[in-house]
Amino acid sequence: MTIKLLITGGTIDKVYKELTGQLVFKQTHLVDMLNQSRSMVDTLSEVLFLKDSLDMSDANRALILQKCQASETNRILITHGTDTMVKTAKLLGKEINNKTIVLFGAMMPYSIKSSDALFNLGMALSAVQTKKCGVYIAMNGQVFDFDKVEKNKGQGIFISS
Repeated sequence: MTIKLLITGGTIDKVYKELTGQLVFKQTHLVDMLNQSRSMVDTLSEVLFLKDSLDMSDANRALILQKCQASETNRILITHGTDTMVKTAKLLGKEINNKTIVLFGAMMPYSIKSSDALFNLGMALSAVQTKKCGVYIAMNGQVFDFDKVEKNKGQGIFISS
């Protein structure tokens, strides 16, 4: 079983830029993350773009949808920023019902020691292999149905809605 990994950016792939104190994109860390995790799962990665989810447009979401629909594999992981992850999941959930799609990201960049990125990747890898067809979000040690989740911005976690 091959899992398609669509990379769209989000905090998970940001790095700290020392000169400005900002978090920015340089390149994806997902291949490094899979290697560090010693994952033996067959994955095929594709970088669609590296954006903060607050900067995602409807055209960006349409591209994600098109890539999911066109994928020959029926198991898809998507890296995504947490601020609009639910919005993208709802779009995919309304349009696709014959594949297992799991969106995940991180509250802290992978490049920062205390990041939740590896943990969320592990949850997402597990979920995409074991869940039935549908769209899910894997965050904070939980897997949520796309239409029963929200981000609690005050606590910085995802919760059932």
